[in-house]
Formats: sequence, C-alpha cells, structure tokens
Amino acid sequence: MRPSELRGILSYTSKFRDKTFVLGIDSEVIAHPNFRNLILDISVLRSLNIDIVVVHGASHQIKSLSAALRVAPSNTDGMGVTDEATLRLSILASNQIAHEFLETFSEADRRAAVTNAIIAHPSGIVSGTDQGWTGRVERVDAAYLQNLLAQGVVPVIPPLGFDGEGRTFRVNSDGVAQEVAEALKAAKLIYLANNNGVVGAGSLSAQFAVSEAADYIRKHRATLAADTVSKLEHSLTACRNGVHRAHLINGLQEEALLSEVFSNEGIGTMIYANEYEAIRRARKKDVRPIVRLIKNSVREEELIPRSEADLAAQIGDFYVFEIDRNIVGCVALRYYQSEPLTAELECLFVSGGHENQGIGRKLMKFVEDKARQTGVDNLLVLSTRTFNYFQQKGGFTDADLALLPPERRAKYEANQRNSKVLCKKLR
Repeated sequence: MRPSELRGILSYTSKFRDKTFVLGIDSEVIAHPNFRNLILDISVLRSLNIDIVVVHGASHQIKSLSAALRVAPSNTDGMGVTDEATLRLSILASNQIAHEFLETFSEADRRAAVTNAIIAHPSGIVSGTDQGWTGRVERVDAAYLQNLLAQGVVPVIPPLGFDGEGRTFRVNSDGVAQEVAEALKAAKLIYLANNNGVVGAGSLSAQFAVSEAADYIRKHRATLAADTVSKLEHSLTACRNGVHRAHLINGLQEEALLSEVFSNEGIGTMIYANEYEAIRRARKKDVRPIVRLIKNSVREEELIPRSEADLAAQIGDFYVFEIDRNIVGCVALRYYQSEPLTAELECLFVSGGHENQGIGRKLMKFVEDKARQTGVDNLLVLSTRTFNYFQQKGGFTDADLALLPPERRAKYEANQRNSKVLCKKLR
C-alpha cells in the first residue's frame, strides 16, 4: 500500500470510529472464493473501532441442499410461501453458513456469535394464500446486539426469525438487514451481492438522494433484477428511517468493501439521506440572508466581497444548508465554459453559532459530488486564510496558477488578493 493510500484511509477513521455498519451479505458471496478476503476486510474495519453486524442470506445454499437431498423448496429467498420442507432446508443452510462464518472469523482472530436477535411472527394469509413458515420481522433485540458489540463480538444474524413460543420462521435477509440497521441507528447499511447495483453514466458508481432513488426505482423497475430492486427498496426505506447511507457493492470483487468505505468515489451504488437533505439549491429570496450570513467573513477578507446584485446574478451557483428553515451555511459551485473539466468551489461559509458541527465538510462534500457527477476532473478552491481547512478536511493540494481557466486567471490578477490556489482531482 502506498503512503498516500494509507493517509486516505486514515482521514476516514475519526469519521467512522465507534459507528456501526450493518453488512447484508448474499449467500452467493459466502460461497465464493473471495469470502475469506471479505472477512479480512471486515477485520480491518473492526481494527479501526467500527462496529460490524453481519446479516446473511441462504438461497444459494438452500438450492444446493435441495439438489443433494432431492427436496424441492417452495421458495429460496424468504418471500412467498415457505412449507415445512423448505423451512428445514433453510435451517440446515443457515447452520452450514454459521459454521463458515465462525471458522473464517477464527482464522482472522476475530470473535463472532450467531444470534437469535430477530423476533418474528407469521406473515399469515396474503391475497388468500397462507404463507406457511414465512415470517415478518416484529422487532430486533437491539440491546442484545449492542451488548455483543460492546464486547468486541461480531454478531452474525441468519435469515431466520423466532417467536415467543420457540417457533422458527424464514425471513428475507434484505429486510432483516434494513430492520437491524434502523434498530441500531447504523451509520451505514451495506449490501454485498454479485454486482455493484446500478450501472449509470458509463461507470459502476452511482449516488442517489432519497428522492432520486425513489424516482429511479419507479422508472427502471422493469429492467432491474429482482434482487437489485429488493436491495434498492430496502436501502431507500432505511435512509428514510434514520440510516445515513446505504450501499450496494459487488462482494465477489476483491477489496470492494474497503474501496467503497475508504474513498470518495466508491465503486458501487450509494443512497444517502440525513445531512444531505438539509442542503438545497439557493433561490432568489435567499440573496439577502446569504449576504447577511457572509458579511463578517467578507469584512475580515476571508471571502470576496459580493453585493446583493452580484450574488443575485450568481444565485444559480449557490447551495444553502438549512436548520429549521434557517440558512446557517452556504457554498457555490462555479463552472467555466472555457474549461468544462474544471470547476471551482466558492464562498464556503458556516455561521459562528453552527461551527464545529461538520456542516462545512458536508457542504464541501456535496459540491464535490455534484462536480463529479457532471464530469468535472479538477475542483479548484482559492483561499487566503482558510487553505489549511481545505487541505486537512477536504483533501485539496497546492496547485499552480496555470490551472486557472483564462477568465478566472484574469479575475485573480485583478483583485490582487494573492489567494493560494488549491485543487482536488476528482477522477
């Protein structure tokens, strides 16, 4: 590993330390040769004090057992009717997978425990058909899981639920992972399957706000694989119910988990909520509030002076961060016609009463993602007094004046501020 890569990982450690990630691992991933590498990657996350909870599927193993035992399952994914024979196959498959997890975690010198943390009840009769031993999650025993996590144990949750009478039900693992993530107030819900989720814009990386994800599912449901739709829908629900991020990545790919977690770009599909929902595009009525917001910083020469007329003319470039409908931060993203692969982050500011809450970093990350999505290669920022912030918090590095587009170079020379030029490579 190159030193630059290690520094990149270390920049995330404070952000994720003591947070909880819930991993929904498909049965096909467990059966793949990369499974042992995945467990090592999980061990890396644990070494950084990130709590991990694993929820696994079993359909691949159920199919293998059904062929070996010559028992035809009524379903393999925990959806639809589950007869007694399929329930027995599900229990056998889950026991087999549990052993693989415990064995592989032992090789990685990590403690794990297979749990009965899912309390379920029968799905009952749906559209006139008794669903048999198919169950629905009633609740998650979050206290039990948190106790295991506090002891450094990785809880492993099978696609099985249990009721107060000791009965076992087959439950869908995607839904279980979502319920567990919500119950534990997880920072991330990560599904590891046999693909990276949505393929968009010529790459395997796609990022959606909650509203965008809902619209994408509605428009593309007919062309997406059923298991991908399931994971997208459960990701969407989780983000609506308090989970910050949900990811779909290819668990068959080596180092996919670490690449998704420890890079801005990621390699899979991400649905985001929480702080991003507080950021919106500025409107004309926001001109005066923004001018009032930044006036002290302008007075101290941290920001370029902007009149109401100047800001009104550029309002389409601005985004604001709201708390209880009050604007507490702003940022602008300026594109250049002469250099379409270059953009500039401008006028990043957070009110004094909301400093040190991470709002500046959220605005910076939001603009960075917007620039990346529109094909920008170089994101610039010019600063006279806060360049250390952009270097330490945003990963920007010193750049040469020659990188400035001609119209920006002319403005730079005219204002005589001698700002330091910084750049971040987005691709």
